[in-house]
Amino acid sequence: MMAAPIPAAQACTRILWNDNKLATVVGRTMDWPESTQPVLTAFPRGMKRDGGRLGPQSVVAENPARWTSKHGSVVTTIYGVGTADGVNEKGFAIHMLYLNATDFGPRDTSKLGVHAGLWGQYLLDNAATVGEALELMKGIQPVMVAVHGVKATVHLAIEDAAGESAIIEYIGGKPVVHHGRQYRVMTNDPTYDEQLANLARYDFTNATRQTPLPGNVDPRDRFVRSAYYLQMLPEPRSEREAIAGILAIARNASVPFGAPNNAPGTLYNTEYRTAIDLTNRRYFFELTTTPNVIWMDLAKFNFQPGAPVMILDPDDIDLAGNVSGKFKAARNRPF
Repeated sequence: MMAAPIPAAQACTRILWNDNKLATVVGRTMDWPESTQPVLTAFPRGMKRDGGRLGPQSVVAENPARWTSKHGSVVTTIYGVGTADGVNEKGFAIHMLYLNATDFGPRDTSKLGVHAGLWGQYLLDNAATVGEALELMKGIQPVMVAVHGVKATVHLAIEDAAGESAIIEYIGGKPVVHHGRQYRVMTNDPTYDEQLANLARYDFTNATRQTPLPGNVDPRDRFVRSAYYLQMLPEPRSEREAIAGILAIARNASVPFGAPNNAPGTLYNTEYRTAIDLTNRRYFFELTTTPNVIWMDLAKFNFQPGAPVMILDPDDIDLAGNVSGKFKAARNRPF
């Protein structure tokens, strides 16, 4: 899975809408300078996993986490070795975003080691709520790996159907957790503390269309814009309106094709967007190079132990609407 290094991209935005009366919904963008080879994947319960293996390689020498999944999930994989985004059948969801400041610290072998690409999947497999996930975090340590020449310097946003939220970052080798319903937006560098301090500089009281907003694709700008528009969303009357609202903000925070990265001559753009109705367990996906939004109803999947892993390649312009029935059994099981 190694290739020539690509420039580090400060990428992705997550937006959680947990204060409307209809449903808890969340959206994210995936911004990256090349294809992350996303595959939509449905995992049943009873999956045996090894958090110390990255494809055929052993990357956690001592005390790797090994577990059997308690919950089925629908996820978007990244490079075939891990999970970037997804939701489980209990309405608990994860989103892995890039953070240059990430430092998991030296290996603490008293804790179970999970390579960073499987960090989110570990929580999807084992947790039904944010509270359960944070308890699980006390016993594990994410372990840095590199894929396609880029280190997995990532932080994690998690939320559940009740609207609880947490942002988990590893700074200076220690976990820093922001736990509360108020933590609804996440982008990338700087650290979350700094992002919140920057947001506090803005006053959106009595805002109008003349209210100044930062308009570039820098993570600070995307954070502020997302927080601003999130507070303006009208109460949805249907799931259709709720998903449209969260995707509208995700599109506003997206990176257009050709937009410059944090160094002259380096590029990255939004590869895809997702939205999740955590209340009703539906997962929406929008590849930026195809014309349609597609979605999956978790109630339509067989998550019984022993059921096959099901996959769907979203890079198909003929896909549209509910694609739950278009998944096929995987010939080779991913991770």
